[in-house]
Amino acid sequence: MITAVMPEDKNKHIIHTIKEYGKSLLSFIRRRVNNDADAEDILQDVWYQFSSVINSEPIEQTSAWLYRVARNKITDKHKKKTETLLDDMLTTDDDEDDATDFRSIMFAETSTPETEYLRNLFWEELFLALDELPEEQKQVFIWQELEDVPFEEIAKRTGQNINTLVSRKRYAVLHLRKRLKQLYLEITEY
Repeated sequence: MITAVMPEDKNKHIIHTIKEYGKSLLSFIRRRVNNDADAEDILQDVWYQFSSVINSEPIEQTSAWLYRVARNKITDKHKKKTETLLDDMLTTDDDEDDATDFRSIMFAETSTPETEYLRNLFWEELFLALDELPEEQKQVFIWQELEDVPFEEIAKRTGQNINTLVSRKRYAVLHLRKRLKQLYLEITEY
């Protein structure tokens, strides 16, 4: 069923759609992101895109469209977080151009068997390197970088000073840079 909406009915249609799909869509997003703030930001982006598209093109199945946009926004969020993580671990002052090459391989828009292999290899090596860290450094890095937990929250969870946590993360990043440098060189040289 194609939903065609006249301009004067746009607001009513948007409100109806938000009431009908809002809770289930937010629940869907929450299960796929690390915190409620990210979930709410993504939901807001979905509603913004929905309100922008509603007059310009008909939407065949509203539910399918909303969930597809939500999935895309979640993927974009994870991709952006991973790019930041790679920047943090692999970029130093003297190798910025090489890091750009590495990111272009890891985040190529097209997915080929080679890019999938490289991505999997990166995550495998990252987790092996994380297992080499002292538990406190590993946990702070995972919470801060992979789960996007702010230092303030980690301090509350652990009872540790924020400066101590920042220092632990720094040692973790230095170790990961060192450990992943060889993989980085191999990938950028191919």
